[in-house]
Amino acid sequence: MSFTENSTLSPGNELQNQDLLVRQAVQLMGLLSEPDQSNYMGLLAGEMLQHLANKQNIKVQEQVLNELIKKVLLELSLVRSHASNEFYYPKPTHKPGYPVVNAASEERVYNALHRVHLAVMDAIDIKEASSMTADKLLGYLSPAIVKVLDETHIQLNNVEQTLLQSMLLDEITGLGPLEPLLADESVTDILVNSPNKIYIERNGKLQPCSIRFRDNSHLMHVITRIVTKIGRRIDESTPYVDARLKDGSRVNAIIPPLALDAPVLSIRKFNKQSITLGKMIIQKNLSAAMATLLTIAVKCRLNIVISGGTGSGKTTLLNALSRAIPHNERILTIEDSAELRLQQEHVVRLETRAANIEGTGAVSERDLVKNALRMRPDRIILGEVRGAEAFDMMQAMNTGHDGSMCTIHANKPSEVPTRLMNMVTMANVGMSGDAIKQQVASSINLIVQINRMQDGKRRVIAISEIESTEDGGIKLRHLYEFKYTMKEGTNEIIGDFEQTSDKPLFMSRAFQFGLDKALEEIY
Repeated sequence: MSFTENSTLSPGNELQNQDLLVRQAVQLMGLLSEPDQSNYMGLLAGEMLQHLANKQNIKVQEQVLNELIKKVLLELSLVRSHASNEFYYPKPTHKPGYPVVNAASEERVYNALHRVHLAVMDAIDIKEASSMTADKLLGYLSPAIVKVLDETHIQLNNVEQTLLQSMLLDEITGLGPLEPLLADESVTDILVNSPNKIYIERNGKLQPCSIRFRDNSHLMHVITRIVTKIGRRIDESTPYVDARLKDGSRVNAIIPPLALDAPVLSIRKFNKQSITLGKMIIQKNLSAAMATLLTIAVKCRLNIVISGGTGSGKTTLLNALSRAIPHNERILTIEDSAELRLQQEHVVRLETRAANIEGTGAVSERDLVKNALRMRPDRIILGEVRGAEAFDMMQAMNTGHDGSMCTIHANKPSEVPTRLMNMVTMANVGMSGDAIKQQVASSINLIVQINRMQDGKRRVIAISEIESTEDGGIKLRHLYEFKYTMKEGTNEIIGDFEQTSDKPLFMSRAFQFGLDKALEEIY
């Protein structure tokens, strides 16, 4: 086995050659078992040494070789630290619409891209290019690319030039190196810690990725392109921002001086496939009885809070639940970054706005909730409750806007009432602790807890009713819970969704909507 068979080493470009050697070595060694990797290290060292023959000083050869071996071992240690034991190597040719080339051609195009990108940008009129359609822009780029390739003495065949044109188009109009990851439907999260440290989530597990940005300015350029498209800004005075991509994917970026080492970009990809409760049953995110209960709860206009940690699937579940809302109702959605995709026709989508460069013009979720009450909504759906808007939301739930829903960050159902009470306190409405507690108890009917568990799967681990006690307190009445055990020595979870109490308190409400018999069938 040789890792240099498809090498395209560039004479005189030592650092690029070393990086290529390390990458190809890790690619091949990542396919081997750990014992085979150990046996292969001698051959690896020998082949690397051949490419250091131009260094006459033996000590220098040994020093560089040791550094290369350390890099390989470091990358392999990252691989072994993940349960999947897989290092993800997306290729530019994986993107639909790109011409398919062999490994050697692909490496030539990849190397050419970094060498010609800035020169091509200098050779075209950016203002003119920005107003062109993709097809017209591709035709506009073609002569500029041919000219730069000729000036830099880079030789590519016709297919390779076509691939280079497509990749440059993504650099100019898209998100550059991230495009293959955005096109890969198995990738759910993209986490850019620095230009050369990128992780992805696949099947609920994080793993390192081979994609790289050229440098900090390249990464910063992509971040700026994302936020400016939706009218937001990011700079030293506003060094972090929430945004979204055109397809609805959620984006967060934070840059120096808050991010100490480099700009940081996090993308939660929007699932192009519509997730329904039926699909969640098949995926074993919840049971059929739980899905029936939640559907009835939505149709009965219960006020529902979906609780969970970061990345637990709260928004996905909220989207799925919203499908049970009748199509003749007027729904208002309020979000920091619009990502809800409701199927009904009568939906009004509202989004917050950050302050401008003078520090004015900000519109908060609380502002939008107050305004929404003047827009004759049947239901209000708040993407996420974080602060003082909790008071206005619960006021709405108590004044004829029942059937509303929201999400909240909490690790278990028992934390939700306390968090809501703390948020109401932030609104400075002058209510006593007991009055706030009564407000929470009278506003919220159901808490749905969803967690991402150790095996990477997201599950609805509890459905709980909120009940007021005689002494003015709050009691949680669990209707369903996920009971499980861990298989010893593994991340495998063995468990069942279990019904844990008598009939729900909203049985009489279900009767008013003609859904009491459907509810009784699961009890």
